[in-house]
Amino acid sequence: MPIDPTLPYDDDNIFAKILRGEIPCSKVHEDEWAFAFEDINPQAEVHTLVIPKGRYVSWDDFSARASAEEIVGFVRAVGKVARDKGLVEPGYRMMANIGAHGGQEVPHLHVHIFGGEPLGPMIANR
Repeated sequence: MPIDPTLPYDDDNIFAKILRGEIPCSKVHEDEWAFAFEDINPQAEVHTLVIPKGRYVSWDDFSARASAEEIVGFVRAVGKVARDKGLVEPGYRMMANIGAHGGQEVPHLHVHIFGGEPLGPMIANR
């Protein structure tokens, strides 16, 4: 169900519960700024989610409120995950969904990293 990214952060969202260790996951990476884990419903051979440890609803929220240090730490974590998975060559896709039109389903900023196979068109044909 798409969410409204202008609403306040919901501490009961599934990614907040994963960060608190209340829901298990297949952890790929963790540092001071980010946490990465495998998607439970992968849409590609490689489908990893990277989330900031801070309470941010969407990319818009994160870009407006996060400190420069948080932004740099998160972006570097996304790159590290892609490198560690060997995706830089032959390539990969990053995607962040924002709001209803973007298809965002969890009210916690997350970046999808897709790879391991040719990914086809960026947006499905209409």
